[in-house]
Amino acid sequence: MKLSKEFVNGFLIFLGIGIYFLLMEAFGLSKYYILRIFNVLIVIYGLNRTIKSNLKEGKTAYLSNLISSGLTGLIGIGLGIVGLAVYVYYIKGGISYLNNLSEAFLFGGNPTLAEYCFGLFIEGIASVFMVVFINMQYWRTKDVFRDEA
Repeated sequence: MKLSKEFVNGFLIFLGIGIYFLLMEAFGLSKYYILRIFNVLIVIYGLNRTIKSNLKEGKTAYLSNLISSGLTGLIGIGLGIVGLAVYVYYIKGGISYLNNLSEAFLFGGNPTLAEYCFGLFIEGIASVFMVVFINMQYWRTKDVFRDEA
């Protein structure tokens, strides 16, 4: 069974972001919020792999590349949220670790794991869609897409 390029590249995004955040935590850098923004480079890499693969296969329609790229990002974000939930709940001990995370991130108070993951999912979707559209405009300037009929 061959996995789709969207799933493979989404999984690479998940792995890249996971490794990035684990390294940040291992080196004690996870408290620096600004460093968390650099995960966008990993997302750009995964989305570019999908578009390059599509172009190599002769898929040059703008809309189909837009959908393929968006699906790649959604898979990466979805897997990342599931991975975070497993990490927080089973590896780091649950709610006490989550309360520590939420102080340094987007939430005030004491969100539940579901609320935290939902908030990150919404933020992730917004980020992915922005990166998808910016990336598609970049590729459009390369004049590689043809109009769909």
